[in-house]
Formats: sequence, C-alpha cells, structure tokens
Amino acid sequence: MISILIPTYNYSITRLVTDLYQQALDTYVDFEIIVMEDGSTLFVEENNSVNDFEFCRHIVLKDNSGRSSVRNKLADEAKYDHLLFLDCDAEVCSSNFVAKYVAFCKEECIVIGGTAYDPDEKDPRYSLRLAYGRQREASSAIDRSKEHAYHNFATFNFLISKSLFDKVRFDESIRGYGHEDTLFGHQLHELGYQFIHIENPIIHKGLDDNATFLRKTEEGVLNLFLLYKTQRYPFLIHESKLLNSFVRVYKTGMTQLFSTVFIVVKPFLQYKLSSPSPSLRLYDIYKLLLLCEASASK
Repeated sequence: MISILIPTYNYSITRLVTDLYQQALDTYVDFEIIVMEDGSTLFVEENNSVNDFEFCRHIVLKDNSGRSSVRNKLADEAKYDHLLFLDCDAEVCSSNFVAKYVAFCKEECIVIGGTAYDPDEKDPRYSLRLAYGRQREASSAIDRSKEHAYHNFATFNFLISKSLFDKVRFDESIRGYGHEDTLFGHQLHELGYQFIHIENPIIHKGLDDNATFLRKTEEGVLNLFLLYKTQRYPFLIHESKLLNSFVRVYKTGMTQLFSTVFIVVKPFLQYKLSSPSPSLRLYDIYKLLLLCEASASK
C-alpha cells in the first residue's frame, strides 16, 4: 500500500527507519522502506543495518546522482501505489505519523505534512537556518493552504500517488543545489492536481551551520538564475518573489551597480547574518544581491 522512500547522503538513518518501521507495522498495511545512499562516504556501513528489518532495503549508489535523479530512482524501486518521500535528516515527532498518511492511500493524492523545528535548539552556530526554518518553513496546514498551495513545494515530507509521480517526475537536467522541488510542484499544479496540506510534520534535525547555509544559499540562488536564463521556466518570475524582485531591478539597469556594492558589503552582510539573531529581511536582500552578482558576471 505505501512505499516510504528516503534518499540519504552522509547521514545516519537508523533511528528514523526504526521509528518509521514500528509505526508502519502498527498500521497493519502492506509497506516497504527503501533507503538509497546517493554517493555517501559516511555512515554507509551503519545504515546497512536497514536490511535487517523485514520489508526494508538499503541501496548504495557509488556515485552521487543528484537530488532529482535519486528520487526518481527511488520511485522506480517502489512497488506500492503511494510514495512517501522523506529527507534523511528528519525525526518523527508523533506516534501516528505513518497512520495519518496511510489514511490517504486509497485515492490519487498529493499530501504535504509540513516541517517542524526543535523548540529547544538554540545553538547560535545554526541561528540563520533556525530563523529561516521557523519563520518561513514551519507553518501550519491552514497557513500553507491559504494561498497558492503549490508554491514553495518541498520534498522534505510528502506523499504522492505513484500514478501521479510517473506523470511528472523530477527534472534530472537540473544540476546543483535547489529548485528541483519548485519545478516539480509547478508541473503538478499545471496538470490540475490539488495539494492537500495536513498537520503531520517531522522535525528537521540536520541543520547547517551559518557558513554552510550561506554557501548553500549561494548555490541555490545561482541555480535559480541559471534556470531563469534557460527561458524554459517563465513561470518562475511569478512564483519566486526573489526572482520577481531581481527582474524589476534588472529593468532599471542597476544590476551592475548592485553587484559592485555587494563586493564591498558582502563580508559585513555575512557577519550580520551569522549573528545570534539574524534578520530574514537582510537575508532576502543578500539573496537579491547574489542574483545581481550572478547576472553581472554572466
């Protein structure tokens, strides 16, 4: 009935699989859990213990195939009609997490459970990631459903019918970090499918420190710019507030000026964004300047 699919990269998966396995057993439905290492070099031997669980498989890809490709491969390996995709750096925080999704496995659907953050986590090394996660990602099902429910689609925690997944799949031409989920969500919306938002979050545990998160931000912004430049995804201008702001700046002819200013202020901005209480408004400005820098350099 349900295939639980977990792409993994250099992360210990044993606790997550153990919790999911016990909950899946308690539902008394057919299930499987598939963990796929995407070119991992760490925790591979430890994670191999997944094979000790009945109905569970641990698959190791020697080379890193990328975020889109590994999810497509997982879907190809799945044998049941509904696919529950979870990121590896998650922690189950409710006793009926799997059961809530099983309730939707009698029909074609796309169900998004949401993301949560540990309220006791206060380490300043992760201040920017925590601020972004708590203020931008950890929203209720009601808030997620209010407007443009398909915007900011994330692969962290969602259920989808295999029949729907096979109509779209993740675009494997997208390389680098970021926005493959944005395109996936948009394609589903364009085909007329509705997103169901429910209160069924898992805790995001694998936090990036401030320097790493800023580096990934730069990678994600560059990937967004490259997608925009292909002219294959015109909808991005309307669905990405960041890209929309950039286009307005670009039309004024000031991207080169902004890029030059950014060279001077970038270290200061990174310092402020790594503070114990970073401003997300400043973070948005930082990303806009990154786009201007990418445009000027190209």
